[in-house]
Amino acid sequence: MKKVTGIGGVFFKCKGPTKMKEWYKTHLGLDTNEYGANFEWREASDPTKEGSTAWSPFAENTKYFEPSTKEFMINYRVNNLEALVEELKKEGVTIVDKIETYDYGKFVHIIDMEGNKVELWEP
Repeated sequence: MKKVTGIGGVFFKCKGPTKMKEWYKTHLGLDTNEYGANFEWREASDPTKEGSTAWSPFAENTKYFEPSTKEFMINYRVNNLEALVEELKKEGVTIVDKIETYDYGKFVHIIDMEGNKVELWEP
């Protein structure tokens, strides 16, 4: 079973998310919005398939990364999230929450071996 197919996003804590987005827009040209920035691309193996990678600063006191105490969280794109979660449970991986479904995909969070919260996303 192929598990991770790519990076869906990079999320990090900072003192001032709004100012951070403005700094990156001014100095590095990121096309930022209220969430951060979105990098669109096409799959090399099938250019008809589009994808994106998110970049998003969060307030330093966000609870979204909990139970991890780390300053960052990576979102990985996956195929067949339900099957992957079942496999991870059998392997003893900590599943933080239940799979949630939105218009733009399914999400679940896990904890890696060093306590990092990891977001898994099936577009």
